Amino acid sequence: MTIIPSSFNTSNNKNIKPKASKAERANVLSAKETKSDQSTEGNLRPKTIDEYVGQTRLKSMLAMSIAAAKTRGEPLDHLLFYGPPGLGKTTLASIIANEMGAKLHLSSGPSLERPRDILGLVHQLAAHDVLFIDEIHRLSKTSEELLYPAMEDFVIDLTAGKGHATRTMRLPLPRFTLVGATTKAAMLSNALRDRFGLVMRLEFYNMEELSQIVERTSKILSLDIEDNAVEIIACRARGTPRIANRLVRLVRDFCQYKGQSKISKDLAHEALETYQVDALGLDPTDRQLLTILIDNYAGGPVGLETLAASLGEDSNTLEDVYEPYLIQNGFIQRTPRGRLATAKAYTHLGRKAPDRQLTFNMEIADIENG
Repeated sequence: MTIIPSSFNTSNNKNIKPKASKAERANVLSAKETKSDQSTEGNLRPKTIDEYVGQTRLKSMLAMSIAAAKTRGEPLDHLLFYGPPGLGKTTLASIIANEMGAKLHLSSGPSLERPRDILGLVHQLAAHDVLFIDEIHRLSKTSEELLYPAMEDFVIDLTAGKGHATRTMRLPLPRFTLVGATTKAAMLSNALRDRFGLVMRLEFYNMEELSQIVERTSKILSLDIEDNAVEIIACRARGTPRIANRLVRLVRDFCQYKGQSKISKDLAHEALETYQVDALGLDPTDRQLLTILIDNYAGGPVGLETLAASLGEDSNTLEDVYEPYLIQNGFIQRTPRGRLATAKAYTHLGRKAPDRQLTFNMEIADIENG
């Protein structure tokens, strides 16, 4: 997508729609952080718990733990955040550091392959600092084992020499807080998971919370936006703040391209239709998946591998990226016999669900509900 600067005269081009390449459209609703997100999210991220929108239960637990730790003059206990990408795990780590008056050190599991990577990281820590490790489930076994004594006893064990000359040294570390983040909690070893004092799941955001985030982002970006336009953007954000912020920026660019200073409901709708994001937050791949399931396999049930092959996607990508939102919002049911299109999927695509499919949906629901 080409962004037109505000100084560009668009008065004669108001009926021309900006073109988005296939690769860019695929990223519009991706919850993974893009380079564009990295360059702008720093200014959009809340700095305190009070500014943070959503995750009410998690916030109250965190606020109590932070207040208690500050009263005792101790670092916060180690924390593990898990859940889908884009829900605010990195933001929460930054907030924890700010609230504790400490420095935040950022790293990720794949970058800590060797013992010296861990040593170099913990060597920088000062008392009460916050060490954030994203994708912590991807830590190597050696790195993970080095972290065990660091988390429990605030020491790190070093081995020097070989054979009979091998010596083990134990170096003390300042008391710090490790914040781990993962989208795949099941891939964490039990030994690592058990060393976290608090393990918290981040949930998808509801419409009210996403509307608050869109309003806040619009205010920070100095945008004039109507309430109805806020709702248009929020309902297509797939329950994810990162996507909501990205859609705000895309709508802003579209309106700027059209030479409009105020984001209205109609302009927001037109902008998101241009980027092929429909009213329920589905993109072309989502709709293609539902269409294949309905047209090629009579609504299912169909196995994951078969569905992935028909779509031309890797089965892991299908299961981890596309399915969670479709399942959570009732477009697909995951059954012992395979994936099944629901009546909502038929309705969304403008199809009439056959009586057989409706009956089967009810039978599956009865089985799942016991």
